[in-house]
Amino acid sequence: FPKIFLHSFHFNLQYALFETWAPSICSLFLMYTGTNPVPQNIDLIYCTAVKAWCDLCSVSPGGIAGGIEICITFPTEYVKTQLQLDEKANPPKYRGIGDCVKQTIKGHGVRGLYRGLSSLLYGSIPKSAVRFGVFEFLSNHARDEAGKLNSTRGLLCGLGAGVMEAVVIVCPMETVKVKFIHDQSSAKPKYRGFYHGVSEIIRTQGVRGTYQGLTATVLKQGSNQAIRFYVMTSLRNWYKGDNPSKSINPVVTGTFGAIAGAASVFGNTPLDVIKTRMQGLEAHKYKSTLDCAVKIMRHEGVRAFYKGTVPRLGRVCLDVAIVFIIYEEVVKVLNGIWKTE
Repeated sequence: FPKIFLHSFHFNLQYALFETWAPSICSLFLMYTGTNPVPQNIDLIYCTAVKAWCDLCSVSPGGIAGGIEICITFPTEYVKTQLQLDEKANPPKYRGIGDCVKQTIKGHGVRGLYRGLSSLLYGSIPKSAVRFGVFEFLSNHARDEAGKLNSTRGLLCGLGAGVMEAVVIVCPMETVKVKFIHDQSSAKPKYRGFYHGVSEIIRTQGVRGTYQGLTATVLKQGSNQAIRFYVMTSLRNWYKGDNPSKSINPVVTGTFGAIAGAASVFGNTPLDVIKTRMQGLEAHKYKSTLDCAVKIMRHEGVRAFYKGTVPRLGRVCLDVAIVFIIYEEVVKVLNGIWKTE
């Protein structure tokens, strides 16, 4: 199964990048850098790079650390999702974060706070591989002659990475997670586990059922990574000053990552709320992403677009800090093993 998954992942990633998104991304880079980031032997180069990166992530401490981080912080993700799904009612189902936790534990035990965890665990490693693999690929062609990546180009690289991870990994992963969490709050839960739930979704809705809210997910993940990499690039350049070879302590990297994560939370939580609604069990009520946004505004007001901000802030800050620390350390190791020009 892991080999089948990896081969499928390699093919889907290559197809999505080069057949769907590459023209747009390359056009942006031609506009801002004046160079074409796609060499003639791109298929061989990219497939080899992605395979090496995926194989590395599958056995590295980074994959383990990511899994542990998700297990620790997932209850905040669960609470955030429930609050975002809780449409305005009289009275609403949950009165706040504490009440959501209390009701979940009362009805389903502590285990209920981990409903939907499996989809994030299975998707965390390939998601990181796509995100940082695409970012590295794009940023290597966006640096100036001194090897420096400015903030604007860092934003574009992050945007490309976010769009790619949304299409290849995040949309189906998030759709399954949201459906599982929403299902638990229904009168008669119908999903008995990860494989049963996924098979039921595909049986009743087809593969398309795992790709609900794709537009909102692309907007959310694209803006997520654009903001995070913009902030990280800006902070790195500020910290290094005129010395691009200056090393950054992991604690400093973690701090920068937490700041970048917080910036993305405050910058695009409305898109996260729309995405969650579009992926819930009642997504059929919305004709499109725009229709969902209009209905939320009309019936619940502006405040509804910021539901779940506090629990999301806690998880994202820790998540981004850990991921960037691991990423920087893995890059150091790789640079020591494989010398490049």
